[in-house]
Amino acid sequence: MPNETRHILVTSALPYANGSLHLGHLVEYIQTDIWVRFQKMQGHQTIYVCADDAHGTPIMLRAQNEGISPEELIARTDREHRADFADFGIGFDNYHSTHSAENRELANTIYLRLKEGGYIHSRKIKQAYDPEKHMFLPDRFIKGECPRCGAGDQYGDNCEVCGATYSPTELKNPVSAISGATPVEKESEHYFFDLGAFENMLKEWTSGEHIQPQIAHKLNEWFDAGLRDWDISRDAPYFGFEIPDAPGKYFYVWLDAPIGYMASFKNYCDRQGLDFNAWWGKESNYELYHFIGKDIAYFHTLFWPAMLYGSGFRTPTAVFCHGFLTVNGQKMSKSRGTFITARTYLDHLNPEYLRYYFAAKLGNGIDDLDLNLEDFQLRVNADLVGKVVNIASRCAGFIYKRFSGRLSDKCAETALYRQFADASDRIARLYDGREFGHAIREIMTLADHANQYIDAKKPWVLAKQEGKEEEVQAVCSVGLNLFRVLITYLKPVLPRMAEEAEAFLNIEPLDWPAVQTPLTAHTINKFKPLMTRVEKEKLEAILEASKQNLQTRSSGQAGGKKEVSKMEPIAEQIEFDDFAKIDLRIARIIKAEQVKGADKLLQLTLDLGGETRNVFAGIKSAYQPEDLEGKLTVMVANLKPRKMRFGVSEGMVLAAGPGGKDLWILEPDEGAQPGMRVK
Repeated sequence: MPNETRHILVTSALPYANGSLHLGHLVEYIQTDIWVRFQKMQGHQTIYVCADDAHGTPIMLRAQNEGISPEELIARTDREHRADFADFGIGFDNYHSTHSAENRELANTIYLRLKEGGYIHSRKIKQAYDPEKHMFLPDRFIKGECPRCGAGDQYGDNCEVCGATYSPTELKNPVSAISGATPVEKESEHYFFDLGAFENMLKEWTSGEHIQPQIAHKLNEWFDAGLRDWDISRDAPYFGFEIPDAPGKYFYVWLDAPIGYMASFKNYCDRQGLDFNAWWGKESNYELYHFIGKDIAYFHTLFWPAMLYGSGFRTPTAVFCHGFLTVNGQKMSKSRGTFITARTYLDHLNPEYLRYYFAAKLGNGIDDLDLNLEDFQLRVNADLVGKVVNIASRCAGFIYKRFSGRLSDKCAETALYRQFADASDRIARLYDGREFGHAIREIMTLADHANQYIDAKKPWVLAKQEGKEEEVQAVCSVGLNLFRVLITYLKPVLPRMAEEAEAFLNIEPLDWPAVQTPLTAHTINKFKPLMTRVEKEKLEAILEASKQNLQTRSSGQAGGKKEVSKMEPIAEQIEFDDFAKIDLRIARIIKAEQVKGADKLLQLTLDLGGETRNVFAGIKSAYQPEDLEGKLTVMVANLKPRKMRFGVSEGMVLAAGPGGKDLWILEPDEGAQPGMRVK
């Protein structure tokens, strides 16, 4: 690793101030925190800032539902987020809010500079409007029947049954998801950012080392499709910053959210006496890195660098994207108890277990990461408790009791120690390149060597033999020195355990160069257990505590969709006689196939007890065809056949769940037979 001091500013995506943090969020913050801690151990000036993303329609509506102001809601969420981050050891140098004076000032500055440069223009557009709530409706707040396949209860931008995309004005029988009223079309003037004006600049920027190859490939698709103007305004009522020269118009949350990185840093600079322009000025040679989820690459690798460049600020050194988190191989699910909030985890388990497990599985790409709970238990117990902590616990007692805590005057195994110290540069390169999983494998290989050394020397046997006292001290001193090197390498991942190890070893905070010289003629303190085993009962308690009503929806972050718990209206009431017309029958799925050209559909051949039906079902996200064949399910047998672009659907299979992988076909009790009526 280079010895010169680097100046590094690091950010993570801003968590949305509309809900609790969950383990999916923690992937990003843990990844970033490990990288930042490593850089600080190298002696580099590294500053890590973040903030709550506090604007937007969902926050305004949630506050209204709770009978509080948006400011009260975001203040409460801020306290919760800060506590969760602190307990997971996320070491922000500054944590702020996008609803701040600094962010308003910077958002106005960037907007006015872009406008002066000719990159902002306005035009009138037609939008859906809620006549009861007197507000324009974002696409996700409009529901109705798909204009392509006729499926009901679909969002205003795409159909989850047939996969069609469309504008909200094309929905049939649309309703506002807020009030249940029928939206009307209304014209409004909106402000747009001319993204296409920066196409050449963006092509050059994205062709360098600023982004990962997988993201560059995706960006090429967007370039090929053409860069569109970006709507940066929203109409009142809206919780956010009013556009300075446009009364009643507000900055769209995605405009001021990334500016929140700058605002948080400016808040830090004002308190620390740093020069903001030295870091954000167009000619800055300092480093700037964003860690984000792959789902918001578009905003961070196109809009964001274009906004910065067009307004006279520097562009990011690199944007690092990561994948999503699955639990036990599946999307996090409330019904299975695998939608785990940060606080629920903290109520039961040591946060450094999770920090280690994520580190052991993280690379520098955008692949999804799976939290397999059985593997989690085995890996933490085997690696941290069985290997690393075991070295100290096997050696510390002998040194403390027999030698008053004093280590040998010299290292008895210089070649072995040098092998551990020489791994420093190799492991440092892996950390710097975000290849954490590879770094962990290298560290655990060294831990194996340390345990093999202790097993071979058997200090517990030597201690029973006369005249072996000096050898016992030498062996255990070597063991503790090897442990010290391992803890140094693990310190970015396990900062609290490292702090406890430093207290036990009676040393100053570990830094990377310290591993080159062993501790000799040094007195340690009494050893206390540094980590206990993960118990299965604790994992089961987390799953149980995490089970929630399937109707509850979690909010996203500025690294994802900004959603709110849907206030979906109950459909128009029907008479019992209408309901009685529905003929529900047991059916056996005798064949299930993919539907070419459909994102959501599977084609099912159903046996109704001597009669077969062809049904298209929007359950592809939850089931593989081979998993369905032979299953019994419930269908609406007397539904009028409906012609779709893939064929005719002769009924409807019943399913329940919030969508995606959390969707389950209804299965009857044992003893049910195809053709039986469900009453």
